[in-house]
Amino acid sequence: MSFDRAQFRDLVRRSLERRGLHSRAAENILLGTAAQESDFGTYLLQRGGGPAIGAFQMEPTTFDWLRGKFMPRFPELVERDKPGIMEWDLDFACFMARLRYAANPEPLPPAQDVKALGEYWKRIYNTIHGAGTVAQFMSAYAKYVKET
Repeated sequence: MSFDRAQFRDLVRRSLERRGLHSRAAENILLGTAAQESDFGTYLLQRGGGPAIGAFQMEPTTFDWLRGKFMPRFPELVERDKPGIMEWDLDFACFMARLRYAANPEPLPPAQDVKALGEYWKRIYNTIHGAGTVAQFMSAYAKYVKET
């Protein structure tokens, strides 16, 4: 079972707005990331026993790196020091996934360009080492995110 599209979009938007990190492109890439990484919240722990956690399937090493990088700007990271929190705290998981993209100096692609969002996800979030493809991202986006 996956998240309700409208409710999850609203949660992502509010999470990002609250921290001054919102744009429509940021909202859409996070929705696409959740669609691709966890089948839109179906899996909160990585299938096959891997280390990734939460709707955005972030690995603990990435979590630790982002905490160190962004702690001066976002003091809430001081108290939230365990990656397992992303399994059950959707607001915090949204925030951490957004920080992963914010750590990259390249601007986000246009909000409605799903292919460009997928290419950005692959390059920045999934990386060349990840098994995901842009085509899979686009398919997951069409299935879970795109308004009909």
